[in-house]
Amino acid sequence: MTGGRVVRAIVTSDPIDDGADEEAVADPRAGAVVSFRGRVRDHDHGRGVRRLAYEGHPSAAEVLRRVAEEIAADPQVYAVAVAHRLGPLAVGDAALVAAVSTAHRGAAFTACARLVDEVKARLPVWKHQVFADGTEEWVNCP
Repeated sequence: MTGGRVVRAIVTSDPIDDGADEEAVADPRAGAVVSFRGRVRDHDHGRGVRRLAYEGHPSAAEVLRRVAEEIAADPQVYAVAVAHRLGPLAVGDAALVAAVSTAHRGAAFTACARLVDEVKARLPVWKHQVFADGTEEWVNCP
């Protein structure tokens, strides 16, 4: 077996249909589909968050595609889907959505965790948070 396929790897300013990822990675061989939904929360380090926005480097889409391809290259992985949102987001909005299908749950959990960790570590996206007290900060996610 040579690994799976990338069915979706997008950086978008449109809202993410966070139910489509599981369907996208469906495979008749897959006994496990593991997904992750990173949502905007209403706090960060003990401070209330009012809103945030993500800005991405022009290379973000290519970096996301490469990360997805690396995860899909695992012989245990059947399919990978991942999307990251740019622009303004409200509390509760999906910011990062990922899904992986494999034959067994252990491999699916491992692959999905690795996918999310690699995206967080490598995607050139910056987060601008506005806090409830009116202060703001930029968070660099290299």
